[in-house]
Amino acid sequence: MGKVTPVRKKPLPPGRPKAFDPDWALGAALLVFWEKGYEGTSLTDLTTAMGINKPSLYATFGDKQELFRKVVEHYLQQQSALWDEAFRLPTARFAVAQILSSIADALTKGKNPHGCLLVQGALTCSDESECIKRELAERRTVSQKWMLARLQRAQAEGELGTAVDVAALSHFYSTILRGMSVEASGGATREQLQMVIDLAMTAWPEAVSHA
Repeated sequence: MGKVTPVRKKPLPPGRPKAFDPDWALGAALLVFWEKGYEGTSLTDLTTAMGINKPSLYATFGDKQELFRKVVEHYLQQQSALWDEAFRLPTARFAVAQILSSIADALTKGKNPHGCLLVQGALTCSDESECIKRELAERRTVSQKWMLARLQRAQAEGELGTAVDVAALSHFYSTILRGMSVEASGGATREQLQMVIDLAMTAWPEAVSHA
C-alpha cells in the first residue's frame, strides 16, 4: 500500500463565537437602561456597554424589548434578595424598616444610577413604548404584594391588630418606597432618605396589647 496522504480539513466558516459572558453583558445592559430609561437607550448604547455587536445581541437576548424584559427580571431577582433577607427578621416592623433602609442604600450607592429601574425605565416613554410603560407599572406592584403578604402574616400572628387595614398599610409603605426612588433620582442623599424613613416608621400601628 502506498503512503496515505491525510486530507486537510477545510477551516470551519467563521461563526459567532460566544466570547462574552451573558450574565455580565446583562448586568451592563441593566446599568444603561437604568441610567437612560428604555426610550433613551439606543442599540449602540447597549452594544457598546455590553461589548458585543448587534448580531450577538439579537442572537443571545432578542430585540431591545426582549432584552429590557430580561434586564427587569434580573433586577427584580436582585431586589427579591433584599426582601428575603428582611423577611427573616422576627417582626414585620423590623422587616419593613430594614426594607426601607436597604432600598435607600441601593438607591444612593455610587456604583449604580440613582433611583429605581422600574421608575427610571418608564420615564419619557412615547406611545410606541406604551406597552413597556404598562409592564413596568405592573412590575412595580410586585413589591407591594410582597409587603402585603408580610403584613397579613403579621396580623395572623397577632403582631398587628385585626382593626389594622393591612392593605392600606402596605400601600402606604410601598408609596414611600416609590417616593424615595423619585427623590434619589433627583439627587437626594442617603441621610435625606433616612429622615423620610424615620418619619414613615412613626406611622406604624401601636403594638397589640395582650393584657
